[in-house]
Amino acid sequence: MFTQYLAHDPGFEDALPRLSRGGGAYAPSFYAPYVLATALGALEGAGGWVVVSPNGDDATRLAADLAFFLGRDVPVLPARGVLYGTDVAPAPHIIGERQEALAALRAGGVIVAEAAALLERFMPLELQPQALALAPGDEVSFDDAVARLVALGYERVEQARTRGEFAVRGGLIDVYPALGDPVRIDFWGDEVESLRTFSVYSQRSTDSLARVVVYAAVEADAQLPEYRAALQNVISLWEREGREETPDEMYERAGVRALGMLSGQFTTLLERTSAQATRLAVCDPDEVYRSLADFDAEVRVASADARLYLGLGEVRAALAGALQLDVVQRDQKVQFAASRPQFAARDVSGAERDLMRMVRDGYRVFVVFRHAGEAERATYRLRTLQAEVVTPEQLERGGEAAEGLYFLAAPLREGFVAADLKLAVVSERALFRGAPKERRLVAGTRLTSFFDVRPNDYVVHEDHGLARFAGIETRTVAGITRDYLLLEFKGDDRVFVPHDQIGKVSRYIGAAGGTPVLDRLGGTHWQTVRTRARKAVVEMAGELLQLYAARQATPGFAFPSDGDLTRRLEDAFPYEETEDQAEAIDEVKNDMESPHPMDRLICGDVGYGKTEVALRAAFKAAEAGKQTLVLVPTTILAEQHLMTFRERYADLPVKVEMVSRFRTAAEQRRILADFGGGKLDVLIGTHRLLSTDVQPKELGLVIVDEEQRFGVRQKERLRTLKLQVDVLSLSATPIPRTLQMSLTGIRDVSVIETPPRGRHEIHTYIGEHRDALVRAAIEKEIAREGQAFFLHNRVETIQQVAEYVRELVPAARVAVAHGQMAEKELERVMLSFLAGEADVLVSTAIIESGIDIPSANTLIVDRADMLGLAQLYQIRGRIGRSEARAYAYLLYPSEETLTKEAAARLTTLSDHTELGAGFRIAMADLEIRGAGSLLGDEQSGHVAAVGFEMYAQMLEDAVQEMQGAQVAVLAPVRVDIPVTAYVPPEYIAYEATKIDAHRRIARATTLKELGDVRAELGDRFGAPPEPVENLLSLQAIKLKTTELSASAVSYRSGRLQVDGLDLGDAAAARLRADHPRLTYFKQKRALIVHRAESDESILRWVESLLDAMIDAGVSRD
Repeated sequence: MFTQYLAHDPGFEDALPRLSRGGGAYAPSFYAPYVLATALGALEGAGGWVVVSPNGDDATRLAADLAFFLGRDVPVLPARGVLYGTDVAPAPHIIGERQEALAALRAGGVIVAEAAALLERFMPLELQPQALALAPGDEVSFDDAVARLVALGYERVEQARTRGEFAVRGGLIDVYPALGDPVRIDFWGDEVESLRTFSVYSQRSTDSLARVVVYAAVEADAQLPEYRAALQNVISLWEREGREETPDEMYERAGVRALGMLSGQFTTLLERTSAQATRLAVCDPDEVYRSLADFDAEVRVASADARLYLGLGEVRAALAGALQLDVVQRDQKVQFAASRPQFAARDVSGAERDLMRMVRDGYRVFVVFRHAGEAERATYRLRTLQAEVVTPEQLERGGEAAEGLYFLAAPLREGFVAADLKLAVVSERALFRGAPKERRLVAGTRLTSFFDVRPNDYVVHEDHGLARFAGIETRTVAGITRDYLLLEFKGDDRVFVPHDQIGKVSRYIGAAGGTPVLDRLGGTHWQTVRTRARKAVVEMAGELLQLYAARQATPGFAFPSDGDLTRRLEDAFPYEETEDQAEAIDEVKNDMESPHPMDRLICGDVGYGKTEVALRAAFKAAEAGKQTLVLVPTTILAEQHLMTFRERYADLPVKVEMVSRFRTAAEQRRILADFGGGKLDVLIGTHRLLSTDVQPKELGLVIVDEEQRFGVRQKERLRTLKLQVDVLSLSATPIPRTLQMSLTGIRDVSVIETPPRGRHEIHTYIGEHRDALVRAAIEKEIAREGQAFFLHNRVETIQQVAEYVRELVPAARVAVAHGQMAEKELERVMLSFLAGEADVLVSTAIIESGIDIPSANTLIVDRADMLGLAQLYQIRGRIGRSEARAYAYLLYPSEETLTKEAAARLTTLSDHTELGAGFRIAMADLEIRGAGSLLGDEQSGHVAAVGFEMYAQMLEDAVQEMQGAQVAVLAPVRVDIPVTAYVPPEYIAYEATKIDAHRRIARATTLKELGDVRAELGDRFGAPPEPVENLLSLQAIKLKTTELSASAVSYRSGRLQVDGLDLGDAAAARLRADHPRLTYFKQKRALIVHRAESDESILRWVESLLDAMIDAGVSRD
């Protein structure tokens, strides 16, 4: 798409022969994909193209851009991610991506390869398991499909939740492929009836598919005789060594080791390209060659088998004749010039003037929206300009467009303005600055995602308190089969919870994930703590509403729109803003320009660019003549922020200072006097800034870093500030979406989920601890004038480890830090390391929440197998904070000590090497950790007492009641009808899912909700069997009885009795007319109906009778 404009340019036509011969050219990074796509199209041959990109992140972005401009799929060939020789296999999606790319290359397509992939040898595609392709109408034996999935390396489980798993239920196969979304395959006999995607969280089907390709999750075909022989040799060796592993664990890890023994059959990407005359192109050659050299050095340091890798010289020689496109401008003879689109409008009408100017200058302007509906709506907002809505297909067929304005929908990441071509391709993100969102109070919603309980988990029963879940039991009493939850309380107290009361049970999540104390049945403790929590919740709900109302009523300072200096600051940003980051910046600017005080939380994981958002907010305040306080929890972070702010504000008229104990008393007095006199724009410090002697002249903004780490008194001072000035808070901890909704009333939240562009992913090595590897890693870092972390998480032996590092690398300056050091001494060591006075910091896991040190880009973790996944991720986030390539070495003593669980954790971490993976890696861990801290110390005790879910529900109810809403409370209706009603194990085998199904049914408060549950069960598990249909019918009877305002329904010996029913004479008469065997006892408020002989089921007969009573207006009479 759009490539015809450059292809027909005379300058490009003249440069094309030079490009074809391997001559270099330059194009800016945002323009390079367009230039490259045009060149690939103009030089296209039958053998296809391999475009080499520096790393996996860059390769993914480049492939998406090339796919947009070329109008076809462009797969990515990633590196394996782990070295041969370790017993850790690549993640399933890596294997799937490699298979897809190799298949596309074989078909003569275009692929983008990560640089390191060129150095790796691999099993030819012909010797890998062949992908399974399915479409509706295909005739495939159900059993054969299951067998094929097993052959492709997929694990059969009860419920498919992660890539490489599949589950079988009746005529359904749920598979989470190595590539793409989870897929539900519905068979009718031996024919594929339908293909649908589904959510791994809700397990509900989403969209229909016309075709699915399931790529392998393993690298070698298990049916190959050579592979099977190698596998058996490895297993026999390990059995003789006495490995203490299960057969499944041994088989899985032996498969990785056996693969390396087949090196004689391996091929390389360069051999493939040579065999079919595939052409090569290199995007950003400097970085590509640097990545190749780094990976080659890593292979040599790790003493990997040289037969499994190509030499660096061979690869460089092969790339010498490739098409080369630089993104760094030097003296290249061929240069393609373009500029980045610059707009500052809030909507189409606001951008119309700039668009009109470009059209009048003869430009063809294409504005690319994310959705077709947005493109259509945008045309109606134009006042004078006319825009034509086109589709990508129309553009491809129509040739070159005339000058004018065009709107279309397509997945464009970035745009450009090419003056030579009179062509502007503008993304929606570049055109508009985010419009301010409506600010409103939203009450929380009940948490259901937490209820994934397993035996021995702690739960909360609304009536009886905290218990331990022992399991679900199916019991038959007097011929009636039902499911029960078995809960164990203090002592030997036990309760069997019937299905209709499962809604009263919730999973226990405390304020800090600690172990709770069980309650005793019949005791007063539970009622006491629940009453206290409810009282505290009512107080907090009142505070929420009061703060919200006060913020809306209090006039704040409306900052003016951005000036020239703000644009200078933004242009000097060394990275490209991500969409999340740009949206957060827009939201902060909108808040600041509104007449109400801002209270916004910027939430994101390590390395996301939250500080840049704060920097721009502080600068906007300074440009308007207002001052900013930056509040941080530690002196070290204050020092860090001072350096960052001063560096970004260099050559701009903004003065920044810091107050901390590293300043003398005289210096502090001078700084505070300057701040009070208006001579300083930004003042950074710890809680010292909240003291009464800090008196700014024109305070307009307070920035709080990690607010939850401040004490109660400081929080009270902050609450007062929130009603006076704009407050912007930063959090490095991902916030649970559910808790975030509960707190929306006092805080607007912006979530940044992707890191700044231009940053490298962290190269992660997993393997055995070897002296040579550690020495080489540290020496390589020192050679490039960087620093390294060596993590040893035992204080008792940390000094010996520091001596080990000194002996291993005598030239290294080694410092030691751990949590048992005195605070001042720890700060001195950390600041010394920050200043570059040490090369290696040997520390415990305290660096997990430390400061940013851009020069520290090597991390060595001793005994990585002993650390948790979330903790490993946070620790690895200490490096990779600059443009330098970062290396993480996760080491363990030997293969024998590596458990299956530890191997799985390390594999997951090696899979998610990109910045911004924290939300996916650590969400469960952080959800628990965040429950208490965000609510504050005064509330976390109540969270610990009653559990987070019940607390959130109490808060939601209290807020709704104070707003005047009626909180729906389902009357305790009793339904006693002797029918078998349970969830058979052959229908739902997964116990947690079975409990959740019961819970969803029991919690349905309307017939529509119950219908949705029935539809979901049918979608996920097939048509419900009779016992499950009976469960649904019993809940429907309960709901209809509630609608009649009755208290109980029972059926015995052919007689139905409805108790607690107020029935008027007229309604009773109408019912008797239709049901002669009906009797109503007014004084007892009881209705009795004798059932005649009938083939109709009891439940259906009861439901029809209740429907007749509702239609007769019984409850309204």
